[in-house]
Amino acid sequence: MSIKISSQFDAGAIDFVSATSVGDIDLNIRKDSHADITQWFYFRVQGASGMPLTIRFLNAGKAAYPDGWKDYQAVASYDRDTWFRVPTSFDGEVMTIEHAPEYDSVYYAYFEPYSWERHLSLLDNAQLSPLAELVDLGSTVDGRDLNMLVIGDPDAPKKVWVIARQHPGETMAEWFVEGMVEALLDPADPFASQCLKEAVFYVVPNMNPDGSVRGNLRTNAAGANLNREWNTPTMERSPEVYLVKEAMQETGCDLFLDVHGDEGLPYVFVAGSDSLENFTPEQKAAQDAFIADFKVASPDFQSEFGYADAPFTPEVLTMGSPHITHLFGCLSLTLELPFKDNANDPDPVNGWNGARSMKLGAAVLQPVLQALRR
Repeated sequence: MSIKISSQFDAGAIDFVSATSVGDIDLNIRKDSHADITQWFYFRVQGASGMPLTIRFLNAGKAAYPDGWKDYQAVASYDRDTWFRVPTSFDGEVMTIEHAPEYDSVYYAYFEPYSWERHLSLLDNAQLSPLAELVDLGSTVDGRDLNMLVIGDPDAPKKVWVIARQHPGETMAEWFVEGMVEALLDPADPFASQCLKEAVFYVVPNMNPDGSVRGNLRTNAAGANLNREWNTPTMERSPEVYLVKEAMQETGCDLFLDVHGDEGLPYVFVAGSDSLENFTPEQKAAQDAFIADFKVASPDFQSEFGYADAPFTPEVLTMGSPHITHLFGCLSLTLELPFKDNANDPDPVNGWNGARSMKLGAAVLQPVLQALRR
């Protein structure tokens, strides 16, 4: 059987260059569909059972975030359910995977994918709970459904908004949301039951359906980085942000979490709204308290490593969490999960993965509850 490389499936993305032998496969990481951003890859190799593959990504050094390849290990799967890390190296220009698959069909990806089918199942299963309502907010550029889950009583005194996958290749964000939603709908979860006495949760598990299916890292079908669209979203370029922001203005917001993935840092951390010119000491105290509570709730979360403080620029108000702090005056955070691993507690087989993201999603209810009670 000859070697075959393909990516014509949900979130698949790769550009084939050449394959003279199993030990000499050259590929390029494909750009986002309508933007000059290269980072996400997801493809299938057939016909290489037991053969030592050498797969080179020739343009890795020209990726959007080349530092993301330092100490990075790609993920692989035979069944698209169980994913594991495979030996990966980067010389500053070319990234190389060296792996001998055990079966004739193997998938390689930047991070454990979160499929469109799983997204639909998450929504459908949640709506079966008496605690949840599935709401259609509208349609994306490509005409896909932009859905929201309303969990709890809409008349509850506090309103919590959680969104994920503004950047579609950051699939760990939707794994996080799945874990959080499962916990919220679990009648035996004490943090969930107490949270739902205090607040209603508005959850958008996937802000960027088009980019997710197209296999983009960062942009939607119009080439927009949604996390730079919050100040002036439009239905033509960024309907996803426009529709969510419209719904938020109808409901109000007391706490906002925007879940992402970071290519370079092997840690879980948050970025706050400190750079806002009108950021108050009270807002700073609420932010610091949430961080302290989250560190207690999950040892995977830390505050030593993260983004450096930066001065205010007009771009700040185009980003989700600082824009929401500015608009509603509420606690609003960007939560970053790693593509690589958690360096404080590494897992050499799996690295950071979907299952660990889900556990973190369940754990976030503890600091959320504390924040709601302040």
